[in-house]
Amino acid sequence: MTCREFADFMMDYLSGELPSESRALFDHHLSLCANCRKYLTSYDETVTLGKRAFDDEEAALPADVPEQLVKAILAARRSA
Repeated sequence: MTCREFADFMMDYLSGELPSESRALFDHHLSLCANCRKYLTSYDETVTLGKRAFDDEEAALPADVPEQLVKAILAARRSA
């Protein structure tokens, strides 16, 4: 497994959706590659922080957020 292959499937790896054979390859790559271990840790922290950003659904929206951005986000959430 290469670092690029590892990066392509990190989300599946973290969510536990990666097939066991592929997961074994990921685990082996992690045991050998310090850069991918750092990248995985950073990616996992980013996902966690991103989810936490929406913990308070009643939080006020900053005044400088463009209205088009708000509309695009709301439309994407409705279609998901």
